[in-house]
Amino acid sequence: MEHNFNGKSYPCCTSVTMGIIGGKWKTVILAYLMGGPLRYSQLRKKMGSVTERTLSLQLKSLEEDGVVKRKVYTTKPPLKVEYSLTGFGKTLIPLIKSIIDWGEYVVENYGEVVES
Repeated sequence: MEHNFNGKSYPCCTSVTMGIIGGKWKTVILAYLMGGPLRYSQLRKKMGSVTERTLSLQLKSLEEDGVVKRKVYTTKPPLKVEYSLTGFGKTLIPLIKSIIDWGEYVVENYGEVVES
């Protein structure tokens, strides 16, 4: 049975979820936005090694799927752009929290200690 979301077809519900939040950076972006709205520069700073192009593309994809809202403030220069979770995006919070919890479990129980 085929599943459709946002003009795209998926073979199962799992692929719908992964289509929306899959990839290296989308869940990281969502995890940071769970704490509240952030400007592009704040997100980039928190994410370290992400390139500007990748961050922009991932934010645009999340915005197109209705998960992230982009708000532009034009009242006074310089231009300010802020990203936040939409109501739909907030439905992902329990899932993102579970992903974070599992990652912490893996690091604590199976991770290696790296000496600096």
